[in-house]
Amino acid sequence: MKKPLCFTWIRLKNYGLIILGTLLLAFGTAVFILPFELIVGGISSYAILLSRWIPVAWLTVDLLVAILSWGLFFIGFLVLGRDFAAKTLLSALIYPTGVSLFLRLSSPHILDGFFCMTEHPNGEVSLILSAAVGGVMIGVGCALAFLGGGSTGGTDVLAFIICKYIKGARSSVVIFCVDALAVTLGIFAAGDLTRTLLGIFSIMISAWMIDRVFLGGNRAYVAQIVSDRPREVSDGLIRALSRTTTNWETVGGYTGKPHAMVMVSFTLREYADVMRVIRKEDPHAFVSIYRAHQINGEGWE
Repeated sequence: MKKPLCFTWIRLKNYGLIILGTLLLAFGTAVFILPFELIVGGISSYAILLSRWIPVAWLTVDLLVAILSWGLFFIGFLVLGRDFAAKTLLSALIYPTGVSLFLRLSSPHILDGFFCMTEHPNGEVSLILSAAVGGVMIGVGCALAFLGGGSTGGTDVLAFIICKYIKGARSSVVIFCVDALAVTLGIFAAGDLTRTLLGIFSIMISAWMIDRVFLGGNRAYVAQIVSDRPREVSDGLIRALSRTTTNWETVGGYTGKPHAMVMVSFTLREYADVMRVIRKEDPHAFVSIYRAHQINGEGWE
């Protein structure tokens, strides 16, 4: 009984993270970004641009967000399959609905205008604060959705479709290009350099918050060292870091020759010590270092 209960709890926790993250994303976008029409990439920015290019009264920004979100979801379902659709279903349902509801809070007639940032006496301060707070909430919301194993969908769908049909394309690069295109178009559409710079500032805050929340502030790294002197490298790392290592036999894919690999986990502060030991014990070692999402166990979390 323990395994099914544990599995159910994990699934519920993941669903909760996706829902909470999507709601935060929708709230930050609707209350702080859309009222000032800040271009920060993603669905909301393309909705703002379309609302300017198609001046139809009933075609509001929140309606455009819904059309784009659901449209891209169905395209993703058809092109990328059920697995992708399952990861984005919750966000596709919650995000546009949340944006439409939360956007009502920015009205001066709701809650005595408590969330109405656009009509605040200190307009310039409100604009800067909205860019900063909106960036924080968007970043935290995306990170929580990622931690729950979900995806916020939106323009990511376009990026994944492009990567599917263009070999060698990296999703991170394509996503950046899609968002950069929105910012570039926003420069010409708005004709306001200040708002454009604030939009970029908000994007930077979002990216920083995603990094902090998704990685939990973790600055742990893992080094994989292919060496002909594994014992010396391993002993040197243990003495220098007071951390254990993991050693195993490997075979070179090109040469077919046997080698030994040493793996060690360390913090950013210990990076210099790791490299010093490797240079001392085996200057010809092949070293790969990558950042760890999470490390659990003795000496760690």
